Formats: sequence, C-alpha cells, structure tokens
Amino acid sequence: MPIYEFFCEDCNMIFNFLSARVNTSTMPPCPRCERVLRRQMSTFSTLGRAKEDDGMDDIMSSIDESQMERVLGELAHDAENINEDDPKQMARVMRKFSEKTGLNLGNGMEEALARMEAGEDPEKIEQEMGDVLEGEDPFAMGGKKEKKGSYRSQPVYDETLYEL
Repeated sequence: MPIYEFFCEDCNMIFNFLSARVNTSTMPPCPRCERVLRRQMSTFSTLGRAKEDDGMDDIMSSIDESQMERVLGELAHDAENINEDDPKQMARVMRKFSEKTGLNLGNGMEEALARMEAGEDPEKIEQEMGDVLEGEDPFAMGGKKEKKGSYRSQPVYDETLYEL
C-alpha cells in the first residue's frame, strides 16, 4: 500500500496519507486547516548501515536526481542564450534554479538577486555583499518565501498517518 506525502502551505506541514491502492489523482484537504494540499515528491528510504559524514548526505538525500537533471538541462539551455552583460537575465536563471530545485539560496543571495533584477552591476553587488554571501549555506533545503524579505522555515512533518 503506497504512502503519499502532501504539503500544506498555510500550516507549513507535510502530511502522510496511506492509500489502499495507487492513487495519483486524489488531493485531500489539510487535516488541520482544510486547505487543499499539494502533492510532494517523497524521498526513498534504504536499508543499510548509516555512515558518518559532513552533513552532505542529508542534503543530497532530499534532492530528487531526475528532477535535478531536468532542471539542469533547462538551465543549460537558458544559459546558452543568456547575455552575460545583462544582470537581469543572470538573476532570472539563478531564481529559476532555486524555485525548481527547492534550494534556498539564502537571504543575502536573495537580496543580491533582487538587486540584479533591478539592473545593478553584479560586480558592485559582490563587492558590497561579499562577506554576507560567503557566510551563507547556498544548499539549504526549504526556505519558502512568504513575503518580500521574509522566509519560512523548513516544513514540519506530521507523524500521523491519515487515510487517503
């Protein structure tokens, strides 16, 4: 029996639903607020011995490789046609990467992208914000943008298994 994950934007929670059969069309309401949920790509678990690492396995395990491949293919196509002298085009490609992969580029990078979208010189931005940008983790997962300048933390997982 498959278990499906659904995300509620209002509650910032991920819920698990058990289905008696494969069900790719049902979109259940949120158990907390009744809003229609959005289907999530689930990560797969594997059996085996855990290994110690520098934390990169957590990041990499949450990335869907086939999705990342598609996104990188699209971005490569976009990059072929980019005018490197146009900061707005460069910012659009970076923003598209962030949105399609779910990677949070960080508040500093978001500010830098907004300045590039406004047409500011990337070299000037880097000169003024270099220290801020170096201190950020560009591969943090989650970080959904709520309002201009504010970010939501990673979603919380509801441990209850609901029926689909």
